[in-house]
Amino acid sequence: MTAVMSLGLPVGARDRPLIGRIEEQHVLTGLVAGVREGLSGVLVLVGEPGTGKTRLLDQAATGCPDVRVVRIAGVESEVHLGFAALHRLLRPWSPRIESLPTPQRDALRSAFGQVAGVAADRYLVGMAALTLLADAASVQPLLCVVDDVQWLDRESAGALAFVARRLHAEAVGLLFATRPRSDGSALFDGLPVMAVSGLPDRDAGRLLSTSVAGRLDDAVAAKIVTGTGGNPLALIELARTLTAEQLSGRAPLPSPLPVGPLLETHFLQQIQSLPADTRTLLLVVAAAPPGDQSLLWRAAGHLGIAASAADTALSAGVLTHHDSLDFRHPLIRSAVYRGADAVERRSIHAALAAVSDPDRDRDHRAWHRAHATIGLDEEVAAELERASEHARSRGGHAEQAAFLSRAAELTPDARDQAARLVAAAHAYVVVGESVAAREMLGRAEPGLDRPVLRARARQIRATAELYLGRVAAAPAILLEAAESIADLDPRLSRKMMFEALQVALITYDRSVGVTPQGLARAVLASPAMESTEPTFSDLLLNAYATRIAVGHRPAVPLLRGALEALHTDGSLAEDGLPLAAVSMFASEDVWDDEGGWRAWKRLEAFDRENGALGALRTTLMVGSMWELRAGRFSAAGALQDELADLSSMIGQPSSGDIQRIELLAWSGREAETRALAVAARTGSTVGLVDFASNCMAVLELSLGRYAEALACVLPSFEADRPGTGTRSLHEIVEAGVRSGDHVAAKAALTRLEERALAADTAWGLGLLTRCRALMVDDEHAERLYRESIELLGHTRITTETARSHLLFGEWLLRRKRRSDARPELRTAYEMFTGMGAAAFAERARAELSATGEHPRKRTAPNANALTPREKQIATLAASGATNSEIAARLFLSTSTIEYHLNKIFRKLDITSRRKLAPLLQNAP
Repeated sequence: MTAVMSLGLPVGARDRPLIGRIEEQHVLTGLVAGVREGLSGVLVLVGEPGTGKTRLLDQAATGCPDVRVVRIAGVESEVHLGFAALHRLLRPWSPRIESLPTPQRDALRSAFGQVAGVAADRYLVGMAALTLLADAASVQPLLCVVDDVQWLDRESAGALAFVARRLHAEAVGLLFATRPRSDGSALFDGLPVMAVSGLPDRDAGRLLSTSVAGRLDDAVAAKIVTGTGGNPLALIELARTLTAEQLSGRAPLPSPLPVGPLLETHFLQQIQSLPADTRTLLLVVAAAPPGDQSLLWRAAGHLGIAASAADTALSAGVLTHHDSLDFRHPLIRSAVYRGADAVERRSIHAALAAVSDPDRDRDHRAWHRAHATIGLDEEVAAELERASEHARSRGGHAEQAAFLSRAAELTPDARDQAARLVAAAHAYVVVGESVAAREMLGRAEPGLDRPVLRARARQIRATAELYLGRVAAAPAILLEAAESIADLDPRLSRKMMFEALQVALITYDRSVGVTPQGLARAVLASPAMESTEPTFSDLLLNAYATRIAVGHRPAVPLLRGALEALHTDGSLAEDGLPLAAVSMFASEDVWDDEGGWRAWKRLEAFDRENGALGALRTTLMVGSMWELRAGRFSAAGALQDELADLSSMIGQPSSGDIQRIELLAWSGREAETRALAVAARTGSTVGLVDFASNCMAVLELSLGRYAEALACVLPSFEADRPGTGTRSLHEIVEAGVRSGDHVAAKAALTRLEERALAADTAWGLGLLTRCRALMVDDEHAERLYRESIELLGHTRITTETARSHLLFGEWLLRRKRRSDARPELRTAYEMFTGMGAAAFAERARAELSATGEHPRKRTAPNANALTPREKQIATLAASGATNSEIAARLFLSTSTIEYHLNKIFRKLDITSRRKLAPLLQNAP
């Protein structure tokens, strides 16, 4: 399949050699050459209308006969119809959808309205598109050309941006063209961009000269070039429309030149000279979906317009007709639609609605009916609302928001209007349009006289505030909403309280309007908490509220019970603070490493299976922490790399390297850790500050800077927030004893004894016995150290086992028992070195040297030559995952996985996956 049409030049002009654009053509030629060689390439052309983006796309598409080319263009009339553009792009491979992996197949079929009742996750839709394109390119290299990106529906734009970020070695090229500063352009942030501006004066003059049939005066040419800014389309159109006298200098040029900011005025003048039936047909073409010629001609017939009405527009060069009837340039479409009066547009939309299939094209039909209606009309509003539910079920949340917003405008009853506005606000929040959501809620306010609807509106407002960065106000808003419906809708009330508590755990004493303690007491007193079948979220809400309002001991069985319930709860949903974060807080508060690990694995599987990639970012962060505690620094780093890659893939802002601070601290990378700690202190959440401070304490302890370590963690001890208040107790004891602050050490030990005994886990008790050993420093210490090593040896927390060996060895050395100290210090040194905990390893090495043993430093394995992406793939391959499984996990194509594995084998000089594990095991 080759390019269908040239939308950027008059009839016959596409055969004319392209003037100028040497650098741009070189870039495009290089991209296509890479595609021919089996690599992939992405480029976004950005320029004002008429600068020649479409002409460059033509050049790229027609210059590669051995590459299959598919091409679509965004259309303004489809901008609110979710996945419409993606459907057009993937139409050639519709039969292959059934062969996709089941989650991808179901998501794509749902997005295209082929199945009902299955919500289409946007990331799985993007992955399905990637798989289809990669499979097609395995037969013949593929170039996808997408013009007028500014008119793509948001869902299609998001899916294509997702695909663009995952391409590497599939023989797929993606070329986009868009206007600068267009809505939705942020979806493509981070992709390679090429600016397309006006031609330089010399090239602009040559283009103008070749476009003029008669004489062109040099001075006139200079004025036209200057007046158009070298805009190629403006130059060509002026060459066609200015008179011979004006071009030759015998008559003055019009002032200003008739190009307009978007050339639409000029095109309107051409259109207005056409017969009435032709103008009406042009309006049908402008409003109808591109490529649906059957619908176009049915609507024309409904309006009594003969097919011959197109002839005049074709002769005038307004329309082209290759495989289908379409405009010569997308600006003509805009000019036709915007230039028509309101009555004409309503008439066209009414015709399109009348001939649309009410079952197959119900969304289009409802949208056209809405645009054909003036005033209030409940029947049309209700049809639009039903269409919005269909859009939501397909994952078209932007489409749903637009439909509901328009439905509200048509709704006669104020209460029904308010309900539709609140629903529209929720849809806008889902797609990240918080400002639009707040506008909807403001319009709904007068009709919010029903308590549940009013509470729902407040819940949505709180979520919008979160997205706008105003986190501190959210708990109070949510609590007020929850309390107002505790008797009317207990389940929704509990959900709102859980969301409020989730946010409060992050903001804590920075919350505005309610303290965490006040919130927790309100939760425990709420009649909504009397549930006969509590969900995991309900149990966790009760546990945390008890922890904050009553105390740690009574909360222990509740926290552990909630963690256990997570494994059997079938109602998991990632619609608030990611569940991995709150489960991590719970497991650390009661030292439940097994429950915390299982919770992480369940949530990771859930997030991947359901495509909850926003939540998966936090889940990967939590997984990295568990791998780190287990001493698998390489695996922890791989998860961090995947987290960073995922943030880029879904177009979400990354937190920089702050999420790596714990791994860096344990790895002994002092300068980087300190820099990130400074950055964390400027963050808006207390939780981040506490976390960074605890990581700094680990670093300071590894360096033997005990007073500094104590200063890092005393604030979190005094605040005693869930999770962070407990996880630092053993650090305070060690830092206090070694720095001489026995008061701080004793206070921390007292709290540790109370909580570890209540939790009764090997992790907590292992830390407790070690801290008791640090405090007694007499003959009982040896038994306590050995007991600590024994207890921690039964946990997943290998880092703490190594620290107990180190502290025991140091204690033995101070008592001049060198031969007894040597095996403990050697074990600690080998464990820390094997992990990659460089500073702790150096501390152990120095102590071991004092016993008379001088261990050799290990050399770094050659796995360090791998890039972060290669380490991800190598780690998964070493674990036994197939290429298909790795591709699904990392949201890549199997072609890219094969490409990277070949590079990995060459770098490591191996030929088998079996040899990967030994090389990766000790890679720092």
